[in-house]
Amino acid sequence: MAESTVWWLLAAAMVALELFTGTFYLLMLSIGLAAGALAAHLGLSETAQLVVAAVVGASAVVLCHLFKRRRRGDPSVRSLRSVNLDIGETLQVDHWLADGTAQVRYRGAQWTVVLAPGQPAEPGTFRINELVGSRLQVERA
Repeated sequence: MAESTVWWLLAAAMVALELFTGTFYLLMLSIGLAAGALAAHLGLSETAQLVVAAVVGASAVVLCHLFKRRRRGDPSVRSLRSVNLDIGETLQVDHWLADGTAQVRYRGAQWTVVLAPGQPAEPGTFRINELVGSRLQVERA
């Protein structure tokens, strides 16, 4: 069996393993294995193939890690919105109950709405700022 075939089989096995585990780092290592296969196609020695595979794979892992770390940060309304698409949406409250809640129709269903602390219980347009259990916490829009 040709050396390049072994590299390609290892790369395919690494991709399959990545599909089972869901870690992006194994995919980066498979890129290194594919680079080793390309080095074998170029006729480089076994040592050179190993070095190419190790350098490319390690570089891809480091770049992936740096990219992930750079994007991480404190949650903000924008990042919360990517998790819960209701945050930031507006709705109309016609009247408030004595306990500071209201019943509204939102997205085709009946929802209980609660006021954010410090907000007046007056009818009007409100913006969803948090989902608390099955209740929508709102503030004045």
